[in-house]
Amino acid sequence: MSKPLTQSVNSHSSSSVLPNRNLAWKIAPNLLVSFQYAGAGIKYAFLTQRNFRIQFLVGTLAISLSLLLKITPIETAVIMIMSALVLVLELLNTALESVVDLTVKQSYHELAKIAKDCAAGAVLVSALTSLAIGILILFPPLLNLIKTANFW
Repeated sequence: MSKPLTQSVNSHSSSSVLPNRNLAWKIAPNLLVSFQYAGAGIKYAFLTQRNFRIQFLVGTLAISLSLLLKITPIETAVIMIMSALVLVLELLNTALESVVDLTVKQSYHELAKIAKDCAAGAVLVSALTSLAIGILILFPPLLNLIKTANFW
């Protein structure tokens, strides 16, 4: 979730996935470019944020299991929404960490720590809630599948 300030600054500045700084301030001239900017943000998070990759994998597995177990469309939608919520909050956490690191550079500031810790906490709350909901929805049909397949 939250990295030490100096580590975050150093890892961001040496990364090859940073956008072209000459274009970062420009407003997207059309919808396609807006989608490209959004895609660049998702790509950056996927390539640089271990937790984003883990959460993406867990969400993909949960959605796949939902389809395999043929749970109701509403339950599948809940699994998808919760998976997306965790990823969205991880993207916001990454954005906030980057802005905080940009602001404080390589110095320590208690308010920067609070901002980063709170954003990481939001991701944790959503991930734990998603896990609980996933267990409540997926465990009963998974248990039924195991019982009917005579795995016991």
